[in-house]
Amino acid sequence: MPTSKAAVPSNDNLLVGWIAPALIPAVFALAFLVPGLLGRYETEIAFRLMLYIALAEAWNLLAGYGGLVSLGSAAFVGAGAYVFTGVLNYLGLPPAVGLALGGLAGGVLAAMISPAVFRMRGLYFTVGTLALGEALRLFMVNVPWFGGSRGLFLDAEFPSREALFLWALGLLTLAQFVVTAYTRSRLSIILRSVRDDEDAAAQLGVRVFQVKLLVFVVASALMGMGGGLQAYKLGAVEPYGMFGLPWSIDILAMVVIGGLGRRYGAVVGAIFVIALAEVLSDYPEIHIVVTGVVLVLVVRFAPYGICGLATDVWRSTRNATAHRKQETNA
Repeated sequence: MPTSKAAVPSNDNLLVGWIAPALIPAVFALAFLVPGLLGRYETEIAFRLMLYIALAEAWNLLAGYGGLVSLGSAAFVGAGAYVFTGVLNYLGLPPAVGLALGGLAGGVLAAMISPAVFRMRGLYFTVGTLALGEALRLFMVNVPWFGGSRGLFLDAEFPSREALFLWALGLLTLAQFVVTAYTRSRLSIILRSVRDDEDAAAQLGVRVFQVKLLVFVVASALMGMGGGLQAYKLGAVEPYGMFGLPWSIDILAMVVIGGLGRRYGAVVGAIFVIALAEVLSDYPEIHIVVTGVVLVLVVRFAPYGICGLATDVWRSTRNATAHRKQETNA
């Protein structure tokens, strides 16, 4: 295995590595507990932000750490949404079970298609996963069992805004725990070795298929749970929305802008994209153009996103300060 003793995190780093991610859901929980802080609008934005952070964290784990750049996120979101709706409508089970089974559906779908898509690498893998999402969308449109193009209505009481907030907070907390556990363990080192050179990792004894399968299933399960939560919020599912390409594109844009493969890139990117969307909410065409321009500029001038750029600036400033102190002491 391509691991080394020096790469194992120290206890101090472990403490910081676990506390910092825990602060993200803690901030939302604190805002919820302060009376009068979150009105109707703020609660809606917070729900959307927590949902997208969870989805972007899952995609960052898959693409940033595993090198599996997928455009099929919508397939797992849609599968989770439909399974959630079916579980509540036909089995009468509680929403918590529906979300769990929605996540299970995303993971099972990923496991089923992995032998086929893992035969492709790089851009071919990306195109293959994109085709999966579109194929599932067309399947759901044309098969009457799932309501066809009209979709299905959720046969359950609409949850309150506060209840939705808590469900989203739970999903965000779960995503932070899963991604932190993954990135703070030896699995992260093995995963990055596969990302950097799959053939070399295999020659060193890494079971490449199992490593890729595990991260693919974990990320897809989180996306499936996110789809179930979105279905719970909307009270209905239809193929054009739940299997829509915007799910895949928005998540990708958030991670790339925030910092692909950076621990907090998904969080920063989600905040940036959603804040930009709210500022330009009256001008949706301009919002799409601005987001595209920002994405191009980030890819061209800051390949590690906002987090990478901030890290570079901080290091340059620290080095310049240390250099000036040395000159002064000399």
